[in-house]
Amino acid sequence: MNDRNSWKLSDLPLQIDIESKNVLKSLPKAHAALAELKGIALSIPNQNILINTLSLQEAKDSSAIENIITTHDELYKSELNLKSLKRLETKEVRNYIEALKRGFALVSERKLLTCNMILEIQQMIEKNNAGFRKLPGTALKNATTGETVYTPPQAYDRIDSLMGNLERFINDSSLTDYDPIVKMAIIHFQFESIHPFYDSNGRTGRIINILYLILEGLLDLPILYLSSYIIKNKGDYYRLLQQVRDTNEWEEWLMYIIKGVEETS
Repeated sequence: MNDRNSWKLSDLPLQIDIESKNVLKSLPKAHAALAELKGIALSIPNQNILINTLSLQEAKDSSAIENIITTHDELYKSELNLKSLKRLETKEVRNYIEALKRGFALVSERKLLTCNMILEIQQMIEKNNAGFRKLPGTALKNATTGETVYTPPQAYDRIDSLMGNLERFINDSSLTDYDPIVKMAIIHFQFESIHPFYDSNGRTGRIINILYLILEGLLDLPILYLSSYIIKNKGDYYRLLQQVRDTNEWEEWLMYIIKGVEETS
């Protein structure tokens, strides 16, 4: 096992083959479930209703992962533009919905997912323009014990470089021939490990997931969200992210994401 203080995040693509036999065997079911979801969604006459309903659920669940709790009733009132946005939690979830829809519009129009688009998404969630972290001191800690679990890159130049590398990895299909779902799992791990923002890294990362599936043509609409799955398996989510950093063994993390895509679809 690696020393957590000595592990350093590397540029992509990975220099090892992580598509094990178990990973490859699990992918067809996930792809079949995605394809069925995509087909059913296209058969629904008013797709905006589907997008709006599921984005509300996703915003609520994704924010709940970070202990921002609100109710469906408050969210539906805010969707109707009623003057009821009094709770900070509801406003934060509403911001997430706006960011999600903006990200979908940008990816649909430009057929790319760039750093500038990710910055815009995070800015809409947080309603500020702090951008990538510029000050050192960020560390991920165990909420119970206070122990530092992981220290992400601290220097702004390194964060900026890693995000530029991630942008190339997302958009340049010639860099790797990984299955798109596997690649999405790598992208999510990399983004959360860079931890480029002072806040909203988790919520921004979960928006990136759905935008990447759309970018790859696996879905046409933003209607597959892993947040409910992550809530049900929250301990495994954080444990497996850290396990990759500690051991450089990817299989269990990849299987977790692939199962999440299949079950959620």
